[in-house]
Amino acid sequence: MLTGLAPLVSSHTRLLILGSFPGVASLAAQQYYGHPQNQFWKILQAIWPSCAMPTGANSYKIRSEWLLARGLGVWDVYAACEREGSLDSRIRKPVVNDFAQLRRWCPELQAIAHNGGESFKHARHVSAALAGIECSAGPPQASSAPLGGSVLHEVNSVGVLFHRLPSTSPANASWSFERKLAVWREVFEQHGLMDHQ
Repeated sequence: MLTGLAPLVSSHTRLLILGSFPGVASLAAQQYYGHPQNQFWKILQAIWPSCAMPTGANSYKIRSEWLLARGLGVWDVYAACEREGSLDSRIRKPVVNDFAQLRRWCPELQAIAHNGGESFKHARHVSAALAGIECSAGPPQASSAPLGGSVLHEVNSVGVLFHRLPSTSPANASWSFERKLAVWREVFEQHGLMDHQ
């Protein structure tokens, strides 16, 4: 059984990016989006161009502080799973994270953006956990939302918006960087996380 990474959030997190589960490179480095071809960090740099993203020795710690300072948080849907390789399609026996804690950790939370379809399958589970409702065990319900793009639905009972973003994974090669960036930028704009300097 593989164990995921701790949440990267603060009391000022307004937008939480939820992935599925770290890939092999990310687990080895103990860093979110550690695969060099994953476009997550590149997208953030394009959204926040006036402040150069830290690189070099100890850059992950500084990059983490860099995104937290802008109201962004990062976590994954799965706390643990069995998987060979890095593909979401190979995930077996997943254990979903305890999202009931999010309200306490992130009192300013406005929205959750799912980085890809595997994560978005659990939007209802996350919503229920935020509302304090226990979810029944079993496989997630397939989303009726179209693949990719920003699909927004408001869950009034929890006051949090949910978005489905195109995956930044190198496995999502059907979307160009520019197309992914446009969708991600739209969500960041909606929640006031744009770089306006």
